[in-house]
Parts: sequence; C-alpha cells; structure tokens
Amino acid sequence: MTTPFIDELKKSAPLLSVGIMSADLMRLGEQVAFLSECGVRLLHFDIMDGCFCPQLTAGPFFVKGIKTKALKDIHLLVENPVRLIPEFAAAGADLITVHAESGRHVHRALQLIAEQKNANDPDRPILRGIALNPGTPLTAFEPFLDETDMVFLVAVNPGFPKQRFIEATNERCLVLKRMLADARKNPLIGIDGGVTRDNIGAVSALGADIIVTGSAVFEGGRIKENFESMQQCMNNVAH
Repeated sequence: MTTPFIDELKKSAPLLSVGIMSADLMRLGEQVAFLSECGVRLLHFDIMDGCFCPQLTAGPFFVKGIKTKALKDIHLLVENPVRLIPEFAAAGADLITVHAESGRHVHRALQLIAEQKNANDPDRPILRGIALNPGTPLTAFEPFLDETDMVFLVAVNPGFPKQRFIEATNERCLVLKRMLADARKNPLIGIDGGVTRDNIGAVSALGADIIVTGSAVFEGGRIKENFESMQQCMNNVAH
C-alpha cells in the first residue's frame, strides 16, 4: 500500500532512525531535544520483553513520556505483539514493526496496527512493518505483503549485545529487492543492527530507505558530529 506518508519518507530516504535506548538515560530529555535540533526525523525504540529475546527494555509509558517532533519508530521484539499494539499506538507510535517469528497471529497484528489511530496526527496512518531475524528465510515475509508498509532486515541477533553487522545481510537485501520487484510491491526497506560510522557507507549502498543505528550516534557524547557525518555519508552514497 502506498500513502502520501510513505511517499514522503521515500523521497527523504535514506533516513537514519536513531535508537533512543543508546542515549544517556540520566540526560534523556536533553538528548532527545538535541537530536531534534540536529534534524533527526525518526527515533527508534527497541521494545524487548525478555522472552522473544534476552533483554528487557521499556513499555508504552516510556514511549509516551518522550516528547519529540520526530517520528516514533517502535520495534516490537516481543512475543504475541497483538496484546501490546493498542497501547503503543496510544503512546504515540508513528511506525510499528512486528517480527515474522513473534507468534501465530502476525497477520492479525499487522491488521490491528492498521486499525489504530495515530495519536500524533489522526489524518496520518501508523505504518506497519514486518521484521526478519538473520536466520529467517526471506520468504517468511511474503504472506504479509498486502498488510505491510515496511520490511526490515535485522542484521544482528536481537537482544545480544556487542554484535557485528552480519555480512550475509548484504545479499539478503539484494534478494529482497528482487522479490519485491517481482511481486510489484514497493514497501519501505529497513536495515537494523550493527550499523556503525565505519560501515554506514556500505550499508547505505544497499539502497535501504531506513537505517537504524544507536550507539554510533551517541558515542563519545558527540551526537551532532556523529549524526551529521553518518547522514552525510548516506547522502553521498545515495547521490
């Protein structure tokens, strides 16, 4: 499905979605405000339940408490996401991604996202994403294509810290693009995990619309310099 919102994001691509869980939580409000001043368009929230993957992070109250003009990009790394979708929509989600591996009712989860009102702008839909772990065959996303606005390739095994970008993601992205072209579908494509200032150029060259990064932006407290250098690198590759 194509909407003006999706079209606008595609025209702005490639976009960095900055993982807010990598911020200094003791200075969270200050750093969120600074990210907006730097021009960050998307804030990425990794919501982990300690079951789907080992870590336990935050819930809808945390998301709602973040005051920002940026789009809230919610990545539900949880089992049975259907139970949580209305709460995260009410908390201000602009994009919600669920995992193909997250349970029996993934199709229903995507339908449910489409039924929610966007708390930030009732005239704008909440975009629906499907994410695939590194070991999941690409064909797993095909049953959900008619209910999906975004396809995310996760380039690390989620929930395990200090991992490197899995190089097989490069070929997976190329194959995914061919599969989408064959199906005559044009969702947003995202890559999430292991993206650093050193590899942002190579990742950008894969042609994704949204690239998620976390600690690379906050490293050394040089948020503005890190974000601008990564965004510039992406723009140079795109052009």
